[in-house]
Parts: sequence; C-alpha cells; structure tokens
Amino acid sequence: MANGSRRGFLKAASITMAGLAASYRIPAWADGTGATGPVQVWSTFRDKRHSSAEPLAWKPATEIASDAIMLDPAATQQEMLGFGAAFTDAACYMLNQLHSDERAALMHELFAPDEMAMNVCRTCIGASDYSKSLYSFDDSEQDDPELKKFSIDHDKAYILPLLRDARKLNPDLFLFSSPWSPPAWMKFNRSMLGGTMRKSSLEPYSRYMREFLDAYKAEGVEINAITVQNEVDTTVDGRYAACLWAQEDEILFVGKYLGPLLRSTGSSTKIWVLDHNFNLWGRAIAELSDTRANEFIDGIADSGYAGEPAAITRVHDTFPQKSAYFTEGGPQREPHQAGTPFPDPMTAWAHWAEWANSIIRNWSRSITMWNLALDENGTPYIGHHEEGDIVPGAPTAGRGVITIDSMTREISRSGRFWALAHYSKHVRRGAKVFRTNGVAESAAQTSKNPVSHVGFRNPDGSYVVVLSNRGPEKRIQLVLGSSFLVVEVPADSVHTLRWL
Repeated sequence: MANGSRRGFLKAASITMAGLAASYRIPAWADGTGATGPVQVWSTFRDKRHSSAEPLAWKPATEIASDAIMLDPAATQQEMLGFGAAFTDAACYMLNQLHSDERAALMHELFAPDEMAMNVCRTCIGASDYSKSLYSFDDSEQDDPELKKFSIDHDKAYILPLLRDARKLNPDLFLFSSPWSPPAWMKFNRSMLGGTMRKSSLEPYSRYMREFLDAYKAEGVEINAITVQNEVDTTVDGRYAACLWAQEDEILFVGKYLGPLLRSTGSSTKIWVLDHNFNLWGRAIAELSDTRANEFIDGIADSGYAGEPAAITRVHDTFPQKSAYFTEGGPQREPHQAGTPFPDPMTAWAHWAEWANSIIRNWSRSITMWNLALDENGTPYIGHHEEGDIVPGAPTAGRGVITIDSMTREISRSGRFWALAHYSKHVRRGAKVFRTNGVAESAAQTSKNPVSHVGFRNPDGSYVVVLSNRGPEKRIQLVLGSSFLVVEVPADSVHTLRWL
C-alpha cells in the first residue's frame, strides 16, 4: 500500500468494531478457532500491478460489520483445475513474431510455475475466427471419408513448437482443443463458413478427431480434453468458421461414435460438450440426461457471451458428478449501457476479476481466457464485425491477454492479464473453493456486497481469497471463525490475500 493508504488502514484498524458497523453477532456456523498467522496481500489498482503490500494481521472479533464477508473454509465446493488462455493461430503467430530471446522470456513469464503459472489452455482444431487463414486438417474438394488427405502440417510451423515450449516450462499444463468447423466436405454447404454437419459425416468425424489427437501426440503434445464444437448454437451468419449442431446430433456423436472410439483406443482424453453460452443450460442438462452419451461426458464447457454464471449451478445441481469448465468470454461482451464509460481493456482488471469470482462461485473448475496474444488492433482476424459490434470512441475490445505491437514488437499486458495473475499465481491445482458470503445472507445466496469475493484452500493448506471492487473506495471486514481483519480496497481494484 502507499504510505497514505497505509496510514488510513492503521487509523481504520484502531476504530472499535462498534464504530465499524452495527452489532451483528458471529453466526453459529462461523464461530470457532480464529486465524493467527500474517496475511500476505497483492493489489492491482491505479499504477500498481499485482504489487505486494504490507501483511495484515488477524484480530479477535466480537461484533462484525453489516457488510462483512464471512469465510467458511469447512463448506467446500469444487476442486480447481486451473487458469489460462487460448493458443489460437493468431496468438501463436504473434508470439512467433518476437525475437527468440524475447519470446523465451515471455513464455517463461506466462507458464513457469513460479511466475504466472498458466496451466489450463485452449487450442483450435483447424481455423478459428482468430487465424491467419481458413483451414481444416483435411481440406479436400472431394469427400474423403478415409481421411487420406488428413494433415496437421499447418500447425507445425509455429503452433506446435509453442505448445511444446509451454509444457516444458509447466509440465502440469492441461490442454483442451475445440473445432470451429469440421472439414468443408463433411457439411451440407461444403464450406467451413456456417452450415451444419451431415449425419453421414459423424462417423468419419470421430476418426478425424482421433487422428488429430494421435498426430499431436506424435509431435509431443498430448491433448487432455476435447470439445465437440465451439459454439454449437450459432453459424455466425457465415462470417468465419462455424458449424451449427443440433442437440440430438451432439448426443448421437458422443454416445455412438466419439466416446466409444476413444475408449476402444485407450485414449485418456476427456470429452466436454456444449462449449457455448450460459443460457443454454437446459441443453446441457438434456445432453447429460442421455444415458448413452452421459457415460462418455466428463463435463460441460461454458462460454459467457449470453446468460449468467448462475446457470452453471443449475447444471451442477442436476448432475453434481459432472464438471464445469469456462472456456471463453467475459464482461466486455455484455451489452453496453448508453451513458456509461466503456471499460478500457487495458485497465479493466476489476471487471474481469468480478466476472471470474462469479464463475468460480458457480462451480466452474477452470477459467480459460480468449486469445493469449494479439496485436494492437486485435488481429490477426479473418472474420468481420456485425453492425453494432463496434462502439464509436470505445477502446479496442478485441485485445489479447497480452498485446504485441505489430510494428515495434513492444509487449503490453491487459486488464485480463493482471486479473488473471491474482488467481494463477496463488491458486494451485487441486485447491478447493470454499464458501464466502455476506453475514446478513444465507449460504445459498450470492453476496450483495459491492466487493465481490471468492475463497480457496490450496493442497498445501494455505488459504487464498480474491477480492474485486468496481465501486468506490471502502474498507471491508473479513471474518474467519473468531478473528477478523480489515482490508482497504480502493476503487477499481483487485486484491489477493494468502495465509496459512
């Protein structure tokens, strides 16, 4: 903290608990042994970027604030898989533009376990909208059901080398892969742009998926999970590679073709379905309700361009044994309200952390952000924007987690990068999410506190709490058992607290 902020904190800490808030008593579920160890703090706000602050100390609590956050480590939820971003063709191309020494240093920063420690990342099976060109792994003008023209040569230039480097830096890197479109010859419109699959293509497509997994593994890159289709419920009007999948076709594909094929070949690659927006939670439940497909489905892949994260909980409550994974999207895609400032993607860390907190509180085991790297214009990009996508005067929203200037190769880090650091640097794989709620709320409610929050218990026993404040500066009280501490949270700030 800055000296002025530190003095303000010391002054606040000296005020009696009665002065901080009304006389709420510690709930019975929170009563117990208090915490004693020092609390390390890292903060992002104004000119600070994940900066270490002076440790905080727990104090005995008798009365607590009306807007206090109650920490309940005994009430655990899902086990975390991790955090990361997408190795799109565009991202890998931009990373490949760096000098080898610069690229090595950046990759170390992003993936080394003692740095950002990204460990759940996405790859594309063929072209996405963020690609240099439109391609699949079997570009044939004629039907090719025997996959004689199958080839991953395109990815050998700069995608596979970067994936190998990333996993060398972080051997625990979990990679999942998604197709934007099958090869054109498998579809009715014989184009990768929009359209739908032919049912007669489902069986060869399952072999196409297996060929992809085998070819990547032969290149030293094992893929840990696969989704059937990116954004199953849209053709994006043919603006870029896409494919509309009927619910019954995805069920049939997984239950009759892909699932049995991967099992018969001894593959350990997991299958995730849906890979689309929260508001399709009903479809997710319907697909899991099919007994044949269910046995092959590890979980649901969610993206966040429509609907609310609470939908993840609806699916979890119906199928608690299945996992949820967040694969793409974020708050800057929400409808922009006229008259309100458009968030700058380079400083919107509080928006992103609030978003992440909500997703994790709703049972998601991972958060993978979209393009790992783009240029200053949000490209390479082979799609085109719809009318209304661009807000006049707004900052470029399509930035990568990092930006690499197309002319100077200067590297800059976005608000997403700094939000992600507050999780990936501190929350280890296998951490259990635990309940954090406002004192005046029931355990089943989402906190109405303007400061959003989420808690984790790492496998080594350490505790992590992430706070995001998009509102004005305030002091917030955290209560753990019979102990409390006060955290000063400036406007538009993100904070990670960690203790043993």
